[in-house]
Amino acid sequence: MADNFMRRPGLPDSSDAELSVALADELEAAGIPAHLRGWLSQRGVGALVVKLGIVFEELTPERSVATMPVEGNTQVAGILHGGASAALAETLGSFSASLHAGPGRHAVGVDLNATHHRPGARGLVRGTCTAVHLGRTLTTHEIVITDEDGRRLATARITNLLRDNPSQGQVRR
Repeated sequence: MADNFMRRPGLPDSSDAELSVALADELEAAGIPAHLRGWLSQRGVGALVVKLGIVFEELTPERSVATMPVEGNTQVAGILHGGASAALAETLGSFSASLHAGPGRHAVGVDLNATHHRPGARGLVRGTCTAVHLGRTLTTHEIVITDEDGRRLATARITNLLRDNPSQGQVRR
């Protein structure tokens, strides 16, 4: 089982150079703008982003946009899984909050809620994340997920706590 603390399947573990190349390819495939790739160069975009096929179109603290295919992210009934929509929303809100936090800080999600208005049945869905509040210790973003025809499929809201990164060797409790 892979998690945030283990290398992901498909990424090499033979050398740091090979890992750097693989992560650079991952960032490019996910649509991360070139000027932000250094920020994510040690971690990539995360295994779930890769598995869900999320591709970023915009990425700022105030607004982020990404697409995700319905195919491969469906529930038993053949429609977009609500958890996939929630994961898209959390990804957008958390990435925007992390950018707002800035160097030496990180965002931790403390609340996520989503209302599903209609099913996503085909093609790509697009999540558009807009900042509601960008504070010193908290951020709140609203995420609207639409289908290719512009119909609203879901509305989500995420609140992130902004924390200082622990010092080298310090364990956060």
